[in-house]
Amino acid sequence: MAGEIAYKRVLLKLSGEALMGAKGYGLDLAAVERIGAEIGAVHAMGVELCLVIGGGNIFRGVSAAAAGIERTSADYIGMLATVMNAIAVQSILERQGLHTRVQSAIPMATVCEPYIRRRAMRHMEKGRIVIFAAGTGNPFFSTDTAAALRAVEMGCDALLKGTQVDGVYSADPRKDPAARRHEELSYHDVLALDLRVMDGSAVALARDNALPILVFSIQHPGSFADIVANKGTFTRIHKGAAT
Repeated sequence: MAGEIAYKRVLLKLSGEALMGAKGYGLDLAAVERIGAEIGAVHAMGVELCLVIGGGNIFRGVSAAAAGIERTSADYIGMLATVMNAIAVQSILERQGLHTRVQSAIPMATVCEPYIRRRAMRHMEKGRIVIFAAGTGNPFFSTDTAAALRAVEMGCDALLKGTQVDGVYSADPRKDPAARRHEELSYHDVLALDLRVMDGSAVALARDNALPILVFSIQHPGSFADIVANKGTFTRIHKGAAT
């Protein structure tokens, strides 16, 4: 099946909310297992995989800062939430027989490896799935930016963002039935139109390194495997695309 893939090495960015399922907080085991099965199917295709998972299902740094917690402290708490999610997803993947490593930008040797670029690349070359946790290790940077950074550092062919909808729309399709889905966008379009599919720092980093961003729905069974085979429904963000 390896001959069917369009991308040999990819980074999948998931929001913490994707792990909540129907719950309003924390982890929904059924949702995590379903996403784990999607990841396992892509790994079986021969794709080298790494992941970045947000922490919004447990703690949102920006919201907490607005509520009164000092911003730097709030962001560090949010980074710790991403480590919790990473370890949970690791457990589910390994229960499926997959080999994984969690690497944290904030060293915590008791529970996971520190982030070391060459070691992470070697893990993927050996067929292990690497889950990058704790964002960039710095406050004021989102997990979107961490995903773009790690994808560039790992030499990924594409950054895939799994969302709740099947691409980038002109408006929220869940609220506006007239919203139009974009097949392709340029990095400039995303920034100029303030589409907010990813934060500006992440998009700019992808642009500067010619890293394609593919936005798709992680909620549709089989969608992740379709994307790496260049099939299915998604929005491609890359250089020179037209709206």
